[in-house]
Amino acid sequence: MPDITDTAQPKLIRATNPLAGIGWMILTGFLFVAVTAVVKHGAQELPAAQSAFMRYAIGLVFVLPMIKPMREAHLTTRQLKLFGIRGLAHTFGVMLWFYAMTRITIAEVTAMNYMTPVYVTLGAALFLGERVAIRRLIAVFLAFVGALIVLRPGVREITEGHIAMIGTALVFSVSYLTAKMMSDEVPASVVVGMLSVTVTIGLAPFAFAVWQTPTFAEIGWMAVIAVLATAGHFTMTLAFASAPVSVTQPVTFLQLIWSVAIGVLLFAEPIDAWVILGGLVIIGSTTFIAIREAMLRRAPDMNKEPP
Repeated sequence: MPDITDTAQPKLIRATNPLAGIGWMILTGFLFVAVTAVVKHGAQELPAAQSAFMRYAIGLVFVLPMIKPMREAHLTTRQLKLFGIRGLAHTFGVMLWFYAMTRITIAEVTAMNYMTPVYVTLGAALFLGERVAIRRLIAVFLAFVGALIVLRPGVREITEGHIAMIGTALVFSVSYLTAKMMSDEVPASVVVGMLSVTVTIGLAPFAFAVWQTPTFAEIGWMAVIAVLATAGHFTMTLAFASAPVSVTQPVTFLQLIWSVAIGVLLFAEPIDAWVILGGLVIIGSTTFIAIREAMLRRAPDMNKEPP
């Protein structure tokens, strides 16, 4: 007899609110771009693993109000495993992201991070057996073209920062998938709280292996990052819960605009038209993918791509 305590819980029933979803995603984008700016300014001298660990360790203070809903969620073994997988993926993703952020421009980081939904689509096809129609395959191809426009291999040097961002998008795609799954089953506070706990634990051994004594200023900047990033994950989860991805995904293009503006105004980074063009190609492709996947979920025959 199967263990009924280990089966998936019913999805939470929420009314769709597109305007709220768009609003939460706009705020999410602003918060995440602000995180990149603070990392660029305040984490240049610290090892990436230590910076990431300090950000999550300090952020644990925000988990305190989430302890009660986390306990009351009565998570199943399946859900705990999924949160563990997300935490492990996010651990490596955040280390790679911190490393990349201190070595390439904010616009490059933002543009290449848009590849995450593309990897999600490929992963679903390769490992979950999901059918991907020709139109979505074309969108995936165009997204890779956009990435090549950003990187321009053979035209300029591909640095360790660029390679780190490729890895970041890959492992964040795993975190993205599980976050969406969990936002349909448990409250946003539980999703964010479990991420904070699992990633802090995952980062600890890597941070202690390269630990160097931080200055008071660096501790302060890590605290700011913790506030902004925790808020960003919370608002992102609320966006997922309020509206379909097909509604919220197009809004993410604003992050590229803000990242370019911050890079120019605060860090004197040159405007790279190729990075902007490549980013827009990736955004267009990922938005099309999100819309097609939303249509597929609504289609009467779940095994066929809608017309």
